[in-house]
Amino acid sequence: MLKGRTGTASAAIAGAVIIAVAGCSSGGDGGKGGGAGGGDAVKLTITPATGTKQAAPDTPVTVTADNGRLTGVTLTYGTKNAKAEGGFAADGKSWKSSWTLRPSTTYTVTAKGSGGGKEVTATSTFTTLTPAKKLESGMSPLDGETVGVGMPVQLLLSRPVTTKAGKAAVEKALEVRMSKPVEGAWYWISDKEVDFRPREYWPSGQKVKVIAHLAGLRAGDGMYGTKDRTTSFTVGPRHITTIDARKHRATVTDGGRTVRTLKVSLGKPGHDSYSGTMIAQEKAAHIIMDSATTGDPGEYRIPTKWNVRLTYSGTFVHSAPWSTDAQGNDNVSHGCVNASPSDAKWFYDFTNRGDIVEVTGTSRKLRFGNGPTPWAKSWDGWLAGGATGKPVTGLPLK
Repeated sequence: MLKGRTGTASAAIAGAVIIAVAGCSSGGDGGKGGGAGGGDAVKLTITPATGTKQAAPDTPVTVTADNGRLTGVTLTYGTKNAKAEGGFAADGKSWKSSWTLRPSTTYTVTAKGSGGGKEVTATSTFTTLTPAKKLESGMSPLDGETVGVGMPVQLLLSRPVTTKAGKAAVEKALEVRMSKPVEGAWYWISDKEVDFRPREYWPSGQKVKVIAHLAGLRAGDGMYGTKDRTTSFTVGPRHITTIDARKHRATVTDGGRTVRTLKVSLGKPGHDSYSGTMIAQEKAAHIIMDSATTGDPGEYRIPTKWNVRLTYSGTFVHSAPWSTDAQGNDNVSHGCVNASPSDAKWFYDFTNRGDIVEVTGTSRKLRFGNGPTPWAKSWDGWLAGGATGKPVTGLPLK
């Protein structure tokens, strides 16, 4: 557990609600017991105690039954009484919440137990603390998006998570569910981004749901997540394009079958294109390519069509009507992959974000981190970038 929880919060969660039942007692005696035949009494203990105002969101809600068993527990929160998840121990004598709690939120626990032929109900209502530092988040792919087989899941954070313990806590709060469970892992791109990729490319048709249980997650001193994030996406057809800079050809496959061969022109000497396995990061029908964005103002400023981005640094597959004579014969671009207007339009329409594009035959190697580049790392290298260093096998969709 991370250091730094305040004494006030610790004291607030230390209390408990205890309800005892014996004979004909209603159980509303505030933990004093009562009634005859104490040997068959049932005691329900709820933590945090009712009335707690500064409960730590990262401390589980627990319910225990002494001299009996639990028969039901519900944990609700907010004005709409949404239900939070939790589970019973195998012996039925205890229950614990599954995930951290939302900060600045009122919760109500209702527990039922039985023993000695009697049943009892106990409740606790408490409020979680307001964090000094709020951790917000965003996710990609977008909810409902269809993506290519190489698309990673990106979790973007509003604040840096700087400790290994904090990063491990984040990873453990990330739930990945799949229609065809496969092995994958998380990798910290930076202190503000952690990505998930499968060991091999996603299976086509895979449906994936990622739930980031960040609400109440403690990722640093006084820093808590404010809300959970969820995204669901579908993996589209297996589109893999291989581009040979020496042959000036791009071969586009769909499910292993070649569907089109494009004549292309890549980067000229001094402006070499990147070799490596990239993904289609985004698409834009119209862009103005400006050399000022790459540190060479004034060399060119050209409007382009049918742009598919491959790197953060500005590598695109795009229409280049000015270089059609060179396409298929020579490399004359400033680092992009030039194609004819008709081929570029076809490729733009064909491509999903996350489709694989493999470039070979250049002297310039793709740098990891120049865009979402999960396939620039070996599997062992990817595992080494996680806080836990362990693979994750997806859970079945439910």
